[in-house]
Amino acid sequence: MRASQFFIATQKEAPSDAELISHQLMVRAGLIKKLGSGLYSWMPLGLRVLRKVEHIVRDEMNKAGALELLMPAVQPKELWEETGRWAVFGPQMLKIQDRHARDFCFGPTHEEVITDIARKEINSYKQLPLNFYQIQTKFRDEIRPRFGVMRAREFLMKDAYSFHTSADCLVNTYQAMHTAYSNIFTRLGLKFRAVKADSGAIGGDGSQEFHVLADSGEDALAYCEQSDYAANVELAEAVASGQRAAASEAMREVDTPKQTACEAVAGLLELPVSRTVKSVALMVDEVFTLALLRGDHQLNEVKFGKLAGVTTFRLATEEEIRAHLNCPPGFIGPVGVSDKVRVIADRTVALMSDFVCGANKPKFHLAGVNFGRDLPEPVVVADIRNVVAGDMSPDGKGQLSLCRGIEVGHIFQLRTKYSEAMQATYLDENGQTQVMEMGCYGIGVSRIVGAAIEQGNDDKGIVFPLSMAPFAVVICPIGLDKSDAVKQAAFTLYTALQQAGVDVLLDDRGERPGVMFAESDLMGIPHRIVIGDRGLAQGEVEYKGRTDAEAQNLQVTECVAFLRDKLGQ
Repeated sequence: MRASQFFIATQKEAPSDAELISHQLMVRAGLIKKLGSGLYSWMPLGLRVLRKVEHIVRDEMNKAGALELLMPAVQPKELWEETGRWAVFGPQMLKIQDRHARDFCFGPTHEEVITDIARKEINSYKQLPLNFYQIQTKFRDEIRPRFGVMRAREFLMKDAYSFHTSADCLVNTYQAMHTAYSNIFTRLGLKFRAVKADSGAIGGDGSQEFHVLADSGEDALAYCEQSDYAANVELAEAVASGQRAAASEAMREVDTPKQTACEAVAGLLELPVSRTVKSVALMVDEVFTLALLRGDHQLNEVKFGKLAGVTTFRLATEEEIRAHLNCPPGFIGPVGVSDKVRVIADRTVALMSDFVCGANKPKFHLAGVNFGRDLPEPVVVADIRNVVAGDMSPDGKGQLSLCRGIEVGHIFQLRTKYSEAMQATYLDENGQTQVMEMGCYGIGVSRIVGAAIEQGNDDKGIVFPLSMAPFAVVICPIGLDKSDAVKQAAFTLYTALQQAGVDVLLDDRGERPGVMFAESDLMGIPHRIVIGDRGLAQGEVEYKGRTDAEAQNLQVTECVAFLRDKLGQ
């Protein structure tokens, strides 16, 4: 591609509302242009990147045996009512009406549509298993669209759906999709992790997320460097091991006139925070409940919401706390509470002895508290906290570390959640009607571009992996309009690289060297060749990799072979 025949629209300044570096650089490099809140046009340069991601996704899905189709973006209300999701999906769903006042939505996902296809087209076990996928625009009406394409309302997604005769068959395809996803992110040149995850609004039994590792990631991930264990912190199991030590202190009141936080109480008593227990006051299905956590731990709301008997919960108000404990927040605890107060202890707390907690008395705490002596043994003990760095890995093979990640893929074992609701059945080998097992597999194609930039950038701009870069090589001729030798050498090299199958950009705009270099670095082009009269006099051109500290000289005659070697061709 010749730059004079392309559209390069770089900017010196980032938009004021761009918080993430990926948003700033995508706008500055001219990859995207904002149309409205959470709505972006993909400009020619950005579309080249997007299509390269899409190509790798499609190639690996095809290799895994999935079949591509394309479903309507606009979906009728009736399908969503069959699964009950029309009412519960929430305000993220953009609901619209046609001229006949019939209700539709702009699809945020396609489980209902694909299940409708399956129940109409699949009749026999001989047709299964099947795995369909599409790469298509989705719309989710985010409350606060931000971060550019990372949290846009309209986005490009690859969503796949598989149908099976058994749970074992589903697991086989699930594993095949796991492998395909790993291949996709490896080919894209990204540092990533697959982690156990919560299924959320999609539902189903098991799921894993694929995260691009980046400090700016919204998700906290726990992983073990000594094993393959990795999970979203929302789901990572917090292991508590060992036995409770015997009581060695008498319970006593301690004066804490201003200390309401565990850290402040521990500081006053010159104890580690890990010796304190905090009581989180909740209304669980409108029953007043104390969730007991070690002072340096945090409540995991996802885990708590999955406890048996928990349908809904929220933080108790100050009025509710005073009504049940006759004490203001900051000094509450589990000792001496009435049998109408439900107590749920985290596993770690259940193993503690001689701990400090609130006294249910303003300006006082209790020290030397022990279960079985000073308060009843907790009836409910569960894993209800977030893991922290240094916790034992659930697989017993080491300790957990924490990092941040950007979710770019998610695979689910849906089982029969949708097929049962929509009566997607088939006849088995005995002629009996059976409900299909289902899987669901999504990749945020447009989000990958933003995630890659979050992972790869420097003070000059984007550092794209080669597989995603808009061009592999840029040729920057110095004095193109003033030197016939430079012009001839530039076009000769450009033609030779094109014939060698290299994705090359020739900057023939006649710009100054500084402009050409700055823009190519900003756009993330991995390899740069500079051609000038001085070098040509020696039969040389200058090469510099995007992240190289120094440039090097190459013989003109060796340039094509050198670049092909760099590009792995």
